[in-house]
Amino acid sequence: MVGAGHNGLVCACYLARAGLDVEVVERDTVLGGAVSTIERWPGVQVDRGSTLHVMVRHTGIIEELQLEDVGLSYVDTDPWAVSFHEGAALRFTTGLERTWQSIDEVCGRHDADAYVQFVERWTPRMQAMLASFDRAPTVWGLTRSFWPLGRRVRSGGGELAREFLTSADHVLDECFTDDRLKTALAWWSAQAGAVPHEVGTAPMLATAVLMHLRAPGRPRGGSGALTRALVRRLEQLGGVVRAGDGAELISSGSVTTRSGERIDARAVVSATHVLTTLDLLGRHDEAERARLRVGNGLGMVLRVLTDALPAYTCAVDGMHTGMQMLAGSRDQIRRAHAEFLAGGAPAAPPLLVMTPTATDDSLAPPDRHVVTVWTQWQPRQLRRGSWDDIRDEQTQLLINGVDRAAPGFASSVQATHLQTPADLEHEMDLRSGNVMHLDMTLDSMFALRPLPEWSRHRGPDGVYLCGASTHPGGGVSGASGRTAAEVVLRDLRRRRRA
Repeated sequence: MVGAGHNGLVCACYLARAGLDVEVVERDTVLGGAVSTIERWPGVQVDRGSTLHVMVRHTGIIEELQLEDVGLSYVDTDPWAVSFHEGAALRFTTGLERTWQSIDEVCGRHDADAYVQFVERWTPRMQAMLASFDRAPTVWGLTRSFWPLGRRVRSGGGELAREFLTSADHVLDECFTDDRLKTALAWWSAQAGAVPHEVGTAPMLATAVLMHLRAPGRPRGGSGALTRALVRRLEQLGGVVRAGDGAELISSGSVTTRSGERIDARAVVSATHVLTTLDLLGRHDEAERARLRVGNGLGMVLRVLTDALPAYTCAVDGMHTGMQMLAGSRDQIRRAHAEFLAGGAPAAPPLLVMTPTATDDSLAPPDRHVVTVWTQWQPRQLRRGSWDDIRDEQTQLLINGVDRAAPGFASSVQATHLQTPADLEHEMDLRSGNVMHLDMTLDSMFALRPLPEWSRHRGPDGVYLCGASTHPGGGVSGASGRTAAEVVLRDLRRRRRA
């Protein structure tokens, strides 16, 4: 196994559970990739990548691998989001009735009822999408997952396809009237990376319904607690993890590490970025690489150490538990994306704030808090200058953005650490600073990810693939790791019978 991100470790666990001898090699001394937590400041644990876990709590992987038995414990984040607006705050909870009540109080009965109808309409569709994560994205597999839905809507599968292919903005305008609700849901939709006005983003919007099936969560001890549990389970199953000695060259039957050791294997799985896999294979065909939708960055994140939680002017119960959305309008989201396309850092980007120490006091001393400020869209290659040139300016821009919603926040700041797209690329091999590996757009999803010929986890030159570069894409799910393990085991059984 090449790469010890969470998908690679999930794959390794399933392979070891099936009785195979498994060795994981990782170039970084920190395991977990973007699902890792480090001591950023003395006594303060800070995530390097993800903070909130959504999809992995729906896949059954935690239960199948019995990760709670090796120390994994989640804190439910409910309410899962609060969207702050002038004079009002929308509170989204796992309980649909309580969400209805908040929308009714802020936006009126029409939008509250419409939200319930939206959730009811899209819930079976999202359940079908989750089912599609359990198998490689073949035409037959996708048909098995989605076919029953076509019989429930008018005009059958054609109508279902039309609704899946429409934009998130179109769905919002069709269902709701209040711009504040539209903005909150559009900003949620955008977290997958695609801008809400793009074709095919309706399902990204509809992932909000998953929050009403099960609360998202934060692992106690930081996002990296998931990785640590996977490593412990793998070692119990007889697997080996080697940190700080990653792959230098790979083939379908061997891995040569940076220290010069050659490891022969019946199968090699690469859980790295697909471009890194091509590098390790010595494949440098620019035409091949140009087909991959790597993009030009996505977002950046500011990690802040404070002596207090943000004091939002419109306070509501549980406002520090989950995501704190600071997006004023859909126009703000669109302007940020337009500036991104033009190669510039947005002048007034929408923000998503999280405060993990509000629910987990193991992360920092009693008088300190960790505040994470995520923003989109930030180009890896700026039109003018470099990220180092504007690092201080961007840090202050994000602090000021939170301070406008929570006056006094700026004075609570004790230390900061900005992870620009360039930093994300350097620190975690997230090429072009894209935390999703590849763009989460219609032409790079399901059986098209990373490319049609590699979409079933059988990659170039006989090497298997898993990770965010493969179906179902970025985020914390582990689904590609489990599916890749099933493909490897199936192929090995066929070889024995041949």
